[in-house]
Amino acid sequence: MQRHMLIFGMGYTATRLADALRADGWLVTGTKRMSGGDAIAFDDVVAVLTALETATHILSSVPPMAEGGDPVLLKYGAAIAARAPAWIGYLSSTGVYGDTGGAWVDERAPIGSGRRTARAEADLAWQALRDDVCVFRLPGIYGPGRSALERVVEGKAHRIDMPDQIFSRVHVDDIVAAVIAAFDGPAGVYNIADDRPAPQNDVITYACDLLHRDWPPLLSIEAAGLTPMARGFYAENRRIANGKAKRLLHWTPQYPDYRLGLGSGLLKSTFAV
Repeated sequence: MQRHMLIFGMGYTATRLADALRADGWLVTGTKRMSGGDAIAFDDVVAVLTALETATHILSSVPPMAEGGDPVLLKYGAAIAARAPAWIGYLSSTGVYGDTGGAWVDERAPIGSGRRTARAEADLAWQALRDDVCVFRLPGIYGPGRSALERVVEGKAHRIDMPDQIFSRVHVDDIVAAVIAAFDGPAGVYNIADDRPAPQNDVITYACDLLHRDWPPLLSIEAAGLTPMARGFYAENRRIANGKAKRLLHWTPQYPDYRLGLGSGLLKSTFAV
């Protein structure tokens, strides 16, 4: 039987996963808001249910709605729960942990105390759907076309004067590798992050150095003119532990720190340096 992945939400990470699976001979069906190309419309119930009938693997990367509620579970949760696919996964966020004051946090920590309450509720709802669901909690995602390198080149990079602020991040290809590793691993919740949490300023200055560009000025968060979403990013401070995924999924990040990830991105790019 051909392996068939049904992906709800063909965003940046899901598209990268789909490409990897198709290269390995998988059939991949993805949903988007509107049909087009090789994707079907999320609201095309007949097409989605037809895909569900033959899907051996199901993954959702669709975020919860702003007012709460997971759109995939609301529309297709009963059908997914009634199926017997080999594997079900959900891409969540480490934002569910809220602010830890820079402390390390693993999957045993409580969730729902931060600004991502809707995400925390969706995270728990996917866990409750069935006992064989894999939930991947992801920090800041970067990779080809979406990294500090692009922000520097576009003049959108900021250095914020918050010296104690620290974040985790993960390269998109390491997420893809973790999801694939989970096909043959135990169900459960996994943090997928690199090994080196670091201040965002360090990432920006390293990207500037790679590109031989001047560092952007150090600004207060008020002077930087950040969007409310970006300001929220700086409101929380944590380090994400990834030991469980390493132990149970036998997963190791190809890019264990931002230096390797950005260096690889530079080698594969067309940036003028």
